[in-house]
Parts: sequence; structure tokens; C-alpha cells
Amino acid sequence: MARGKGVVIMERDTETVHEAYAFVCLHCGHGWEEEYEIRHTTDLAGHRRADYFTRGVRVASPLTRADCPSCNRGPIRILRPGRVNSTRPYLA
Repeated sequence: MARGKGVVIMERDTETVHEAYAFVCLHCGHGWEEEYEIRHTTDLAGHRRADYFTRGVRVASPLTRADCPSCNRGPIRILRPGRVNSTRPYLA
């Protein structure tokens, strides 16, 4: 059972997966990587949703993020995990 905005939601099925994403800001060049725990849930009515967590805190989907944490602008490009860290030695 989960609670949402004062309503009790009965859950039928929950599947948890772990995914990592790499990001780069096309405005300032800042790059970062983040790992997410994604809980895919189906309620008793058959409605599906995905909740994203990082370090135990629920966050917005990284696929909808529109701004850079460094310059608060964008656009943001999403890359395969490991791409940001693999380029750091060349940037130093």
C-alpha cells in the first residue's frame, strides 16, 4: 500500500531496477554521472508508474531534467554511463 496526496493506493506489483546515466551540459560543458534506483509499480487498476530514487531520496526522472546543476541552463545531453569519467583525464 502506498499513500499519495491523501489517497491510499493499493499496489499489485513492484519491480526495482538500477540504472546509471551520464550527462553533459551543452552550455557550460559540465559533466556528471548519477545512479538511480527505479521502482516500476502497477496498481490494482493496472496503472503503471516509475519512481526514481538516488541515495534513498525520490527525485524527478533524469530523462525530464532540463537544466544543469552547475550553470542552471542547458540543454543537457544524456550519454551512456562511464562516458563522462572516461574523458576527464583529457580535460585536466
